[in-house]
Amino acid sequence: MTPTVSTDPVGEGAVLPAGPAIVRERPGGDTMRAIVLDGFGGLDKLVHTEIPKPLPKHGEVVIAVKGFGINHAEMHMRRGEWAEAAEVSGIECVGVVDSCPDGTFDVGDRVAALMGGLGRTINGSYAEYTRVRTANVARIDVDLPWAQLAALPETYATAWTCLFRNLELESGQRILIRGATSSFGQAALKLAVNAGAHVIATTRKAEQFGVLTGLGAERGELESPDLAARLPEAKSVDAVLDLVGNSTILDSLDLLRRGGRACLAGWLGGLAPIPDFNPLARMASGVHLTFFGSFVFGSPGFPVSDVPLSDIASQVQAGELEAAPARVFSFDEIKEAHRLMESGAANGKMVVVLD
Repeated sequence: MTPTVSTDPVGEGAVLPAGPAIVRERPGGDTMRAIVLDGFGGLDKLVHTEIPKPLPKHGEVVIAVKGFGINHAEMHMRRGEWAEAAEVSGIECVGVVDSCPDGTFDVGDRVAALMGGLGRTINGSYAEYTRVRTANVARIDVDLPWAQLAALPETYATAWTCLFRNLELESGQRILIRGATSSFGQAALKLAVNAGAHVIATTRKAEQFGVLTGLGAERGELESPDLAARLPEAKSVDAVLDLVGNSTILDSLDLLRRGGRACLAGWLGGLAPIPDFNPLARMASGVHLTFFGSFVFGSPGFPVSDVPLSDIASQVQAGELEAAPARVFSFDEIKEAHRLMESGAANGKMVVVLD
């Protein structure tokens, strides 16, 4: 997904003059509480109302939502900056199976769901119930509080896939995580350290070095587009997880040893394309460049069940992995959650827990 409208910030109450239409999905059974988009723009466009509960369909799961994470994608959808936006936002959730006609899951199963069009082409998780394709649902056999479980699905599924599928990270290897103070970056840092990797982590602010080392990084480095020229580990790094994006990925490639891997998985530095990129002339021989976007979850080759979310939750329960949300909001506090997200002051994963 890429923005189709200006990425300049839109002030509260402002409405974009152009953008995608909101996909409305109203047929259903009994009513439920939901937060819907009443047009595109500021926080006032998030409206609490009641809409029909989704009806079960073969190949899909109706989930009673117990909690969900807050993501920047939902801010862009609210502003009208994405190519698609459903009436009910929310790209992930945790909850209990309400119905599953094909029997893939049992009623009452604790599950996590993410992507598969949630919040974009079908109604998402900002509601008491949501309906998701079975390929986008994973069973969670761990009795953690909903607030802790809600911090896991999209962030940890994406971080785990980048680290252990795309980068093939192994214990003892050295990895550089660029943009490590984001909620995604923090999740990747924790998973990498827990796997026995040696982590160098970047941030734009030196005062955040303590946060990074507190999460297990060996040290923090100030983010800049010339790390390869000043890091003593240049040309010997095993892996780079680049969440800054196009503005730094070529520099990330210059840090790698022969056989090293770089994964581009974020755009904290903006979406401007790499100018005049000629791999033959620019890339060192023997290094690997890969990309991962969480929008592929649920597609052939990327079922959510491939990600060990239940094992990750077990590590959290056992105290082996710290994954507590930075902030927990009630369903009625959705505007405050979005306001904090827009301000950039969340300092980690924010979640909403339903009553």
